Amino acid sequence: MEAQVQPTIRGLLADTAHRPTPLPAGPWVMFQRWHDLLFAHWQVAPEVLRGELPGGLELELFEGQAWLGVVPFRMSGVRLRGTPALPGLAAFPELNVRTYVRHRGKRGVWFFSLEAANRLAVRVARSWFHLPYFDAAMELVERGGEIHYRSRRTHRGAPAAELVARYAPCAPVERAEAGSLEEFLTERYALFAHGPRGLSCGEIHHRPWPLQAARAVFEHNTMAGPLRLGLDAAPAHLAFARVLDVLIWAPRTVPR
Repeated sequence: MEAQVQPTIRGLLADTAHRPTPLPAGPWVMFQRWHDLLFAHWQVAPEVLRGELPGGLELELFEGQAWLGVVPFRMSGVRLRGTPALPGLAAFPELNVRTYVRHRGKRGVWFFSLEAANRLAVRVARSWFHLPYFDAAMELVERGGEIHYRSRRTHRGAPAAELVARYAPCAPVERAEAGSLEEFLTERYALFAHGPRGLSCGEIHHRPWPLQAARAVFEHNTMAGPLRLGLDAAPAHLAFARVLDVLIWAPRTVPR
């Protein structure tokens, strides 16, 4: 695995022209490969989400509207720098609920929740990155070119949340145009979290998203229930990405 990944990582680190900011200082700490990812987004009134953010973060709008994303996918090849990918720990489904923020001009993502079908990954992410990860029973399978996805939160003491959906790409790969909604929703290289020491920022790096227009059917979706939001209407925007390699840096406390 190490011999296979190293050329990939060297290529990633050399491909930076698309980034809005330089690569983070210091060494990356984790490699992940993301597969079969759906960006499903709903428009939400800004005042609904602003009260859910910690102090210091500004809700970022696109044409006056806030956006809430539900993003199912799966990971493989997950490993810390200098370690091999361990069987049983390196590949699992994940699901997140997110919106888009700024801190002193830096664009990023704020996660309202993240689910993973890997108990160790959930605990590492909660303690190290201070992200709201939850245990879930999850399944992702592809049938006839369509992804069938199920997730049911099982985390003790956490509010219920469930997703049953199927989705597929329906157009060729395209790179998001500068200033487009697709760029706003996807091309972000920082994530913010709030922990015992206050606000933190973790940075990531990847090549531009290989996006495809998508179709999706949501049979059951209560992922925004803890936010007191129903997502019964069809998403306002859908996009699919088959695979993306990602490098992650350790989070750093944001100065007050």
